[in-house]
Amino acid sequence: MGKVSKQRTKYNPKSLCVNLCMVMGLTVTATLTACSSPNKSAQATNQNLEASANGVDSSKINQSYEVEEVATFDEPWAINTLPDGKLLITERQGKLKLFDPSTRQSVDVQGVPVVAYGGQGGLGDVVIHPHFSENQWVYLSYAVQGQGGYGAEISRAKLDLTNPQQPKLTNLEKIWEQVPKMSGQGHYGHRMLFDFEDQLWVASGERQHFDPAQDMKSNLGKVLRLNDDGTPADGNPFANQGDVAKQIWSLGHRNPLGMALDLQGQLWVVEMGPKGGDELNLIKRSANYGYPIVSNGDHYDGRDIPDHNTRPEFQAPTISWTPVISPSSMIIYQGAQFPQWQGKAIIGGLSSESIVIVDLSQAKDNIAKEVQRLDMGERIRGMISANDGSLWVIEDGSNSKLLHLTAK
Repeated sequence: MGKVSKQRTKYNPKSLCVNLCMVMGLTVTATLTACSSPNKSAQATNQNLEASANGVDSSKINQSYEVEEVATFDEPWAINTLPDGKLLITERQGKLKLFDPSTRQSVDVQGVPVVAYGGQGGLGDVVIHPHFSENQWVYLSYAVQGQGGYGAEISRAKLDLTNPQQPKLTNLEKIWEQVPKMSGQGHYGHRMLFDFEDQLWVASGERQHFDPAQDMKSNLGKVLRLNDDGTPADGNPFANQGDVAKQIWSLGHRNPLGMALDLQGQLWVVEMGPKGGDELNLIKRSANYGYPIVSNGDHYDGRDIPDHNTRPEFQAPTISWTPVISPSSMIIYQGAQFPQWQGKAIIGGLSSESIVIVDLSQAKDNIAKEVQRLDMGERIRGMISANDGSLWVIEDGSNSKLLHLTAK
C-alpha cells in the first residue's frame, strides 16, 4: 500500500478542528511554545485526526485549562525548575536565565560555556542533578564547533546563588560530546534526563547524516545511558563493542527532542521523522528503531523509505504522526491540577503549534493514543511541570512568551 502524503509544512490546527519534566521529584526536560492573551481562557477541543497515526482514541478527553502570558525570552530552548520554584531557561544564543515567578524578573547566570549558534544549534537543554539541594550541579547541553565540524557537548557546573542578583556557574567541566563532529548545524537532539538511579540519559540526534544512527562507532542517532559524571553506566548492552558503544542503550533514532519517564519508570522518546512519520517510542534495552533503513516518512528529496511494517526486526513506534506534529519536547504529567492528564505524555509541537496529550496505558502492547490536542496558535518549544502541578510553557523563536497553564 502506498504512503499518504508526508509533509512537514506548517498548518493551522484550527483547520483540523482543533497537534528531565518533574517525574516523582526528578527533573525531566521538554520543550514547546504557545501564544495567548493574558489570562485567556482556553478550552481544548478534541479532534479526530486524519489518522496515519497508528492509534487515535475515539473517546477523547477534554481537560480544560487557562493560559497566562508571564514574560518574554529570546529564542528559548529549554526550561526547568529549581526546588524553590524559580526557573532556569536557556536561550539559544548562549544565555542562561534565572526567572523568579513571584517577581516576574529574570537575571543572567554568568559562566555559561561558549556555544556555536546557528542553524538548529546553540545553547540547548538544562537539567539539575537529582540531589541538587546537596551538590548544586546543573547540566547544560550545547553546540560547539571543532575539528571536522559541529557537535553537541554536555557540561556540568555548580550553580552559585549566594548573590541572587548575580547568579553564576562555577567548577564548569565538560563531561560528554557527540562523536564524530559533522558538517551542518541540524539534528543535535541533546536532550537530557535523570532517572530514579541518578543516571543521566542523553538523546543524541544523527546530525542529518543518516548512517551514523546505525554506526556503533558513533554516538549519533542513539539514546545513551551515562553516570552523572558522563562516563558510561554499568550494564549498557553494547559494552563489549568499543568505548563509544559503551554509552549506547538504543539506536536507529533520527532527531529525538523529548524524553520522559512514565509512572512505571519506562523511558519514552519523541522524535521528528523526515517528510512525515514523527514518532513516539517506548525505549527498550538494545533495541534498534530502524532509522534511516525504515521510517513511516520519506526523504525530503522524494525518495521512499520503507515503512516499519516491512522490517519487523526493527522496533516500531507506538504512534506515528502524518501529518506531522514536529515534536519539540515532552513530559509525563504527574501533578494534581489537571487530573485528566495524570500519567499521560504531554508533547510540545512546532509546526503543529500545539500541545499533544497522549495516553500511554496500552504501552505493554506498544500502542499509545492521542487523546487531546491544545491549539496554542504558536510554535511550542518546551515545558515543565511546576511544584503545584501547573505547567510552564515556552514558545519558539525571538520575542517568545513564557506561558503559565493552570486549571480552569
